[in-house]
Amino acid sequence: MQQYLDMVNYVLENGVEKSNRTGVSTISSFAYFYKVDISKGYPLLTTKKMYYKSMLHELLWYLSGENHIKNLSKKTKIWDAWADDEGLLETAYGRFWRRYPVPETGHLPGENWKTQWTTRDPETGTLVFDQIQFIIDTLKEIKINPNTPNLRRMVVSAWHPGNAAESKLPPCHYSFCFNVSGNKLNCHLTQRSGDIALGIPFNLACYSLLTMILAQECGYEVGEFAHTIIDAHIYMDHIEGLKEQLTRTPGPLPTMTIANKPLAELTFEDFELKDYEAAPKIKFGVAI
Repeated sequence: MQQYLDMVNYVLENGVEKSNRTGVSTISSFAYFYKVDISKGYPLLTTKKMYYKSMLHELLWYLSGENHIKNLSKKTKIWDAWADDEGLLETAYGRFWRRYPVPETGHLPGENWKTQWTTRDPETGTLVFDQIQFIIDTLKEIKINPNTPNLRRMVVSAWHPGNAAESKLPPCHYSFCFNVSGNKLNCHLTQRSGDIALGIPFNLACYSLLTMILAQECGYEVGEFAHTIIDAHIYMDHIEGLKEQLTRTPGPLPTMTIANKPLAELTFEDFELKDYEAAPKIKFGVAI
């Protein structure tokens, strides 16, 4: 996609050098924004070969709500470096998507935390809120009640301040919001930190696919995916690889078909990527 190449070029030309926790400096730009029309094709980069299977396993892991990598690591090792010896991940995106903790006591006057989406966590017994189910139910309600109060409140947060203050790696893509325009479902992702060479292509593919899943589940057409990256950066050892990518011309986007099943029943085999032709892979190292 040209939008991705434009971002690479912009950060290379306008970014400033910054040091960070990894010890590998970056070229960084503040608050980069782009969007793509998902209805024109599945936005999987064609200017380098993408290993989309890892991304799909990761997305299904998010949607499972698990906070450990025991099942995920059988398919992909992308989270192994940040888990503890027992496979637990202190900041697991899906744990907050599906089991966001809510307080039982200490409410301020006028607050009510108990809703139809609040249940007891089967592991801990604490109160949790299922943000994904809230989105699904709201999208279905909009179909019959366009004036639903939750129309502009379809926000999912993976950010818990207490967790983030102590986590080895707090969420990078920490909040996303859905928007209905006519019969099209759009998604906007906000990301505090984005590795342009490695992370952003996965984030783009992941959240576009999530939008496609929810659109199909709730009876919408797919619209646009929009993305704001607060610290959009390129690691110094990624520069040459990205310059190589800039010499390549984007090809036609592939398509993704999803089995007509409820989200809770979808498995890896229910997704089929078609007509994906990409340029050769480019090796980028991971800064941990």
